[in-house]
Amino acid sequence: MNADLVIVGAGLYGLTIAQQAVEHTGATVELLDIRDHIGGNAYSYFDEETGAEIHRYGAHLFHTSNRRVWDYVNRFTDFTKYVHRVYATHQGEVFPLPINLGTINQFFHAHYTPAEAEALVAKQAGELAGTDPENLNDQGISLIGRPLYEAFIKNYTAKQWQTDPSELPASIIKRLPVRFNYDNRYFKDTWEGLPTDGYTAWFERMIADERIHVHLSTDFFDASQPWNKKALVGKVPVIYTGPVDRYFDYSLGELQWRTVDFKERRYDEGDHFGCPVMNFPDADVPYTRAIEFKNFNPERRGRQNAEKTVVWEEYSRFAQRGDEPYYPINTAEDRKLYNDYKKLAESEPEVFFGGRLGTYAYYDMHQVINSALTSFEKRILPILRKNPYTNDLV
Repeated sequence: MNADLVIVGAGLYGLTIAQQAVEHTGATVELLDIRDHIGGNAYSYFDEETGAEIHRYGAHLFHTSNRRVWDYVNRFTDFTKYVHRVYATHQGEVFPLPINLGTINQFFHAHYTPAEAEALVAKQAGELAGTDPENLNDQGISLIGRPLYEAFIKNYTAKQWQTDPSELPASIIKRLPVRFNYDNRYFKDTWEGLPTDGYTAWFERMIADERIHVHLSTDFFDASQPWNKKALVGKVPVIYTGPVDRYFDYSLGELQWRTVDFKERRYDEGDHFGCPVMNFPDADVPYTRAIEFKNFNPERRGRQNAEKTVVWEEYSRFAQRGDEPYYPINTAEDRKLYNDYKKLAESEPEVFFGGRLGTYAYYDMHQVINSALTSFEKRILPILRKNPYTNDLV
């Protein structure tokens, strides 16, 4: 088998590196993934009954203020005009999020001006106002005041992390947004939207080159198949985007992650929530939010079943080995352990670790793409130009 570059993981990081490698060097790329599809956690498919595009690993919304990333992704897909807005059901009443002047006035049954609302929040933060707390609970109160925090953040966060917020670091909500106007747009980025004909179509265009060979359901650590770690490392440059601790067979210990479970519900109605995402911040609701996929793409209404809809309820828990890792726990112990693995990674011969799993970090899609573009330019391109591999790998 001839290969100039092997990429382990067909998520956005791996897809971007593969596309750039063939475009700039004409390399032959072998792209492996243990899953049966490309796209990583951004993979989607169309539901036959409802016509909705299902995001298999939870809602993925593209947004960026990075001109380079925006120009790059628009080479492979057009984007809809979708603007993400979130709502929350609290004690039987629906409120807009993130917390804004509309949320505040509705919650307090008032008509505060922006200045009055800001003064109210500061007063309700009490002695925590203007401080720099170390735990999430106090940080939330300092930012939005106790009543709003306890209504919309405290129990939601406890369900999400399965931990009392007073035991979580403040950094998790360091930039918790509160707006003293009626702007309920969730993201503030310059560009936002969803791929017009779906995520998977976008990803397929990125690697629509005969020099990119895709191997799905292929385990990099399975020595019984040819594209395995032992046969490749040291013989060809490898981009590794899987869990960094798995690469080293957990020799130093296991990094902690949170995972997400989904429970599907189908309704004999065209629209159940009237919005794509509904949060449930109350403690007596076991899930954190519900996703109604049809509502991400109102422009497809004519192609969707007007009498049926599908909703996924989202449950968060600590991941065990074998679960899909979603969000790094990032305790001080985890950060130390990752840094120890990072030192090991730096000694691997022409193995480049990237993506959220390979670097134990949470990234939005645009951040993954930017990271891949930068890594290719600074690290991968010089290697490919200097060492045009044509190894015959067995």
